Amino acid sequence: MQFIVAIDGPAGSGKGTITKRISNKLNLINIDTGAMYRCVALECINRGLSLSQKEKIIEISKQIKIELKDDEKIYLNNEDVTKEIRSKEVSKIVSQVSAIVEVRYNMVKLQRKLAEGKKVIMEGRDITTYVFPNADVKIYLDASLEERAKRRYKEIKDNGQDITYKEVLNNIKMRDENDRHKKVGSLKIAPDAVLIDTTNLTIDEVEEKVIKIIKEKSL
Repeated sequence: MQFIVAIDGPAGSGKGTITKRISNKLNLINIDTGAMYRCVALECINRGLSLSQKEKIIEISKQIKIELKDDEKIYLNNEDVTKEIRSKEVSKIVSQVSAIVEVRYNMVKLQRKLAEGKKVIMEGRDITTYVFPNADVKIYLDASLEERAKRRYKEIKDNGQDITYKEVLNNIKMRDENDRHKKVGSLKIAPDAVLIDTTNLTIDEVEEKVIKIIKEKSL
């Protein structure tokens, strides 16, 4: 029996962390849609493509092999790219890559296929509104711009990458702008989604709120 928990929100709002924790606690399959778009962006970089080479980027989204492993590792064409897809180079272009309509169509088709007949939790920008508009649970996580930038900066630095807080802040501002104005799958709050502002909440407090919402539905 299919059961879909859909979580949307902007970069740095805590979607990825919460999704991983809840998937483990409630035995839900975690489908990381953001990682899938990052794989497309990384492959564009690997092939030396520019964002203007739209047709080639679309072709990449059709051809590449993406695997989401049970140990939360991400594989691109049989290679572990879990760390590489979080690089600042990928972060700079992933929003523009994911804004290409045909790329979104190809990724959404794959996301829906991965969820067929399963109990899953999925996070992204348009899961509650476009990928699974009839999801059993819809949640929108948000936080202030400064708090989101602070979280992402810490995450990147913890991974050993050299970047400034200002770079992260500007990148998130750009991504917010791009994500909210996409032709397909733009970032917005679904009318029936539960909004949680995580700015002043600990990760444990957010987890508690999300689990409570999910448990109000029958798993």
